[in-house]
Amino acid sequence: MHVYRFLSGDDDSSFCHKVTKALSEGWVLYGQPQYVFDAAAGKMRCAQAVTKEVEDQPYDPDKKLTEYE
Repeated sequence: MHVYRFLSGDDDSSFCHKVTKALSEGWVLYGQPQYVFDAAAGKMRCAQAVTKEVEDQPYDPDKKLTEYE
């Protein structure tokens, strides 16, 4: 099964750490990073999709995506 996650956050080092952690756990970048200005907060936000191929197992919407191995 192929699992998809969309990571997002403020455009700062904590977002970079979030993406780096996902990559270290076997997730792979999917597509280009996205940036948008949040006018209400007055700051940039960014996002990156990641995917991971996991063992054949049934999809469970109540299971955290990070728990798939």
